[in-house]
Amino acid sequence: MAEIGVGLVGYKFMGRAHSNAYRQVARFFDVDPAPRMRAICGRDEAAVKDAAASLGWEGYETDYAALIARDDIELIDVSTPGFTHKEIVLAALAAGKHVLCEKPLANTLDEAREMLDAARKAGTVAMVNFNYRRVPAVQLAKRLIDDGRLGEIRHYRAVYLQDWVLDPSFPLVWRLRKELAGSGALGDIGAHILDLAHFLVGPVTEVVGTLDTFIKERPVEVSGGGGAGLQAERGQQMGEVTVDDATNFLARFENGATGTFAATRLAAGRRNRNSFEINGSKGSVVFDLERLNELQAFFVDDDADVQGYRTINVTGPSHPYGGHWWPAGHILGYEHTFVHAIKDLLEGIKTGTAPAPTFKDGFRCQAVLDAVERSATSRTWERPEQA
Repeated sequence: MAEIGVGLVGYKFMGRAHSNAYRQVARFFDVDPAPRMRAICGRDEAAVKDAAASLGWEGYETDYAALIARDDIELIDVSTPGFTHKEIVLAALAAGKHVLCEKPLANTLDEAREMLDAARKAGTVAMVNFNYRRVPAVQLAKRLIDDGRLGEIRHYRAVYLQDWVLDPSFPLVWRLRKELAGSGALGDIGAHILDLAHFLVGPVTEVVGTLDTFIKERPVEVSGGGGAGLQAERGQQMGEVTVDDATNFLARFENGATGTFAATRLAAGRRNRNSFEINGSKGSVVFDLERLNELQAFFVDDDADVQGYRTINVTGPSHPYGGHWWPAGHILGYEHTFVHAIKDLLEGIKTGTAPAPTFKDGFRCQAVLDAVERSATSRTWERPEQA
């Protein structure tokens, strides 16, 4: 079996998830090439050295340019905050490397277009990691739609609800600063439900939406202690929140379907509710990430005396990615979505064809997010730019 050297930039939340995927993928899937975890990269040498040891990497680098320059690394995985994506991705593509980039592709539409152009010129495999496409239940929903089981798709309704910044004393972290995050709930979690809409229903042609910031100031982080528990009334400096806390938008799809989207990080009690319902002329499906092994389905042609939503436990050998993990009903988790993404990426590298979501898909998502931002200002329907 051939190997491919992997270099990962980023070692925190996403870095840990990606590292686990590289460790596990060849143990459960017949992949060729198999990933060899050459080096992980981060600016804090002590921290990245510890990460390399704990996450299973052979070594580490403190400069992404040095990582990209290594001859023993063919795949660069970018798992850093969005404001760093462009420079790292462009350098990797210019060096002829394959690239996996965390979502969203970029912080702005102009950056996304530059990255898409670079990927087209490079001719290597470039993929965006919208990992929720790789949930087996989501893949089953896609199969039902493509097989015509739901008929003509008419409605897509999605919410992504979290509450991790509900406390006003939570500090002004980078995700709450536009120059670093690009946007707030819109780009952070709204991007996920939008990408799922593109995957399941198709392209969005126009949107109208709102962006709202409810907590306009937060304590500025101070190095050396305290963290999120610091209280403003203790005299800590306050800083302006420059991104949205919540977004709501309507969408029209190319195929005539309508869509509603809501994303917020201030939904008390909702830890990570990524949910959609799709209604067609012959049936419906419902999914909620907090119950990610389940897909609810309703079919109009069921006999009237047994008609109703059924709950499918999507863990069987006939299900997408099924048969590679545990016996049916033994349950998969969040981390498995990353393993599935890496498996598909490696297959794409072998065939020379980028698996979806490609950089074009990433640009298309960014274009709709950009249109929502424009609509929030213009208060009218806006059309996303085309790739």
